[in-house]
Amino acid sequence: MYLPNSRTILYRALVVGLLAVYTMPSIHAEPDSLESNPVSSPPADCAESKFRGATVVTFHGYDDCIRLENTIARVTLCPRAGGRVLEYSYRGLNALYLPPGDEGWEYQPGGDWGSMNAGRFDIGPEQTIPKHPQLWSGKWTGEITGDRTARLTSLPDESTGVQLIREFTLDPTTSRLDCKQTIKNISQSTKEYCHWSRTFALGGGICVIPLSEPSRFPNGYVMYEPESNINFRPVDKQIFRQDGFLLITGAPKQPKLGMDTSAGWFAYLMKNNLMFVKRFPVDTDRPYNEVACLTMSIWYPDGPMCELEPIGPREKIEPGKSASFTETWYVMPRSFPKDPSTVSAKEIAEAVEKYTK
Repeated sequence: MYLPNSRTILYRALVVGLLAVYTMPSIHAEPDSLESNPVSSPPADCAESKFRGATVVTFHGYDDCIRLENTIARVTLCPRAGGRVLEYSYRGLNALYLPPGDEGWEYQPGGDWGSMNAGRFDIGPEQTIPKHPQLWSGKWTGEITGDRTARLTSLPDESTGVQLIREFTLDPTTSRLDCKQTIKNISQSTKEYCHWSRTFALGGGICVIPLSEPSRFPNGYVMYEPESNINFRPVDKQIFRQDGFLLITGAPKQPKLGMDTSAGWFAYLMKNNLMFVKRFPVDTDRPYNEVACLTMSIWYPDGPMCELEPIGPREKIEPGKSASFTETWYVMPRSFPKDPSTVSAKEIAEAVEKYTK
């Protein structure tokens, strides 16, 4: 029987040790990092494209979704029903509210508009724009246009006289997602609309909104109340000011809130230990044509979703012309506090400044 000598045993031990080091998974430092849950490789039911980080996949009952992804973030777009973002994930955790029950749903002309969850976009002003179910929930076309880049295009809409184009670009290495919406006037008359983002994030979170001066609102926000009233001096136990920021820590008495801040960003902390940040341009020299001249809105019901709404300025669009607005999304790990009163708005602002440039 062969017995290895001590030199052979030592050699084998060194080889095994080197292999173990070589195959050890890398560890990346993340802000308030979560347990590792890396983005998975493309599933078997996806169609490869000639561009990096962009494929056509089956998701949530739709077989024509477009997926943009890198090593930490994944975006899944749905052209079939409303030109939405169905998934915006950090290491496999979705920041968007997408419950089961409406998989594969499609709008039928004359039918209901559907639940339309997750990453919705729209145009306003909310109270005066004609009804537009085809834009809101109808069938769009989708195409991959570059590395981690895609375009969704609506059908021409007679009721509003416009066609919408949405372009999405995911950064090669971070969660940054640029979302550009273009309003194209296809009618024979001038149209006045504005960008209106209506993202359903997971409910029950904490909003941190930087305030700016001057403001038309004494308490930094307005609250929409029954019978079409807008309360310009609301008081609510779930909403308070801290060091120049407005914090919303739970469902208020009335869900729809509006702000006129010119800071151009807000953060939303969620119970799945993610923080969703939106950055968007604000032009203080242009009119905003929502009823209360809002630059952003939060719709926070006592329910499973919270609507995050950057709003663009009024666009006066001549026939055949277009106007565009780009908002930029980020998602990152951030531990959700057991006690919302312990949130430091300044610390949130420092994290946003550090990780969203």
